[in-house]
Amino acid sequence: MISQRRFFGLHLGLLAGVFLWSAWQPHDRFTWLLEVLPVLIALPLLLLTGRRFPLTRLVYSLILLHAVILLVGGHYTYAEMPLFSWLRDEYGLARNYYDRVGHVAQGFIPAVVVREILLRTSPLQPGKWLFFIVVCICLACSAVYEFFEWWVALASGSDAVAFLATQGDVWDTQWDMFLCLLGAIAALSLLSRRHDNALRGMAA
Repeated sequence: MISQRRFFGLHLGLLAGVFLWSAWQPHDRFTWLLEVLPVLIALPLLLLTGRRFPLTRLVYSLILLHAVILLVGGHYTYAEMPLFSWLRDEYGLARNYYDRVGHVAQGFIPAVVVREILLRTSPLQPGKWLFFIVVCICLACSAVYEFFEWWVALASGSDAVAFLATQGDVWDTQWDMFLCLLGAIAALSLLSRRHDNALRGMAA
């Protein structure tokens, strides 16, 4: 197993590389800033709390994955991500589905982060109540993000079209929250045992 210092060095190096690429001539600078804002907020918080409240390696790796998804979406905009545009055109799909990937990740990755925080700071134990509460928190965060998109659209008008990425779908907001729900459920179903092992390893 690699050392903690090397683990963080690799993660930070990869994040820095993707960030610099994402910031270099993005499709739309205003949209880029809005899309990568969660990364700009989360990274300082993680650095500031890393010594006092370190997270498991599983959670740090998932956060890195989420950051990469956001940075790629920010560079191209979610409606113009080239790979998913090719899939749309090649298979006659209704839209560029990269934003759907982003909203599944919006539930999948925060679910494990929230699970860890609750297990380490509250009386909750692994089980049905923890599962239910984590899913509810992820849904609440998704709803708040939809509020944020709404407020940005009201404040900036047509400048927010790329940020909203509705691509003409009147049910886009509902799809976003539903996919977040599915992502959270999938993460808890697939990763809870591995996450428990990671927590035990950290305690040891």
